[in-house]
Amino acid sequence: MTRAYVGLGANLGPREVTLLRAVDLLAAVDGVEVVAVSQLRETDPVGIVDQPPFLNGAVAIDTSLAPRALLDVLLETERALGRVRAERWGPRTIDLDLLVYGDQIVDEPGLRVPHPRLAERRFVLEPLADLDPALEIPGLGSVAATRAALD
Repeated sequence: MTRAYVGLGANLGPREVTLLRAVDLLAAVDGVEVVAVSQLRETDPVGIVDQPPFLNGAVAIDTSLAPRALLDVLLETERALGRVRAERWGPRTIDLDLLVYGDQIVDEPGLRVPHPRLAERRFVLEPLADLDPALEIPGLGSVAATRAALD
């Protein structure tokens, strides 16, 4: 089993209900065990700022799925919860991002782990720190140091 971390975000509809439903759907997948869920935080949008605020968090999972298979599960979960990909960084009912997958660095078409913008996003780093303050992000260092670099 590999410890992976998934970012959660939503800014349309019943955000908290949708995020918690996503966690339930992930927990129901063979090869995925939900270990912990961070506190959820309301955050301002990034990129396209003329949209509703987000509710963000993260979930720690243990998984026997390979990174690509886990990404497929995340994308299917988004579809099941009504995600429509219309505008990059636009409003969405749900957003699930594979942030960290064990100590692996993955760089292949459609999949980069750790998430390529993880080090730039406080709304991602704070929930990760909730889950594991000592977490080492491959290629970046500790989540605490990466978060401190934003200050």
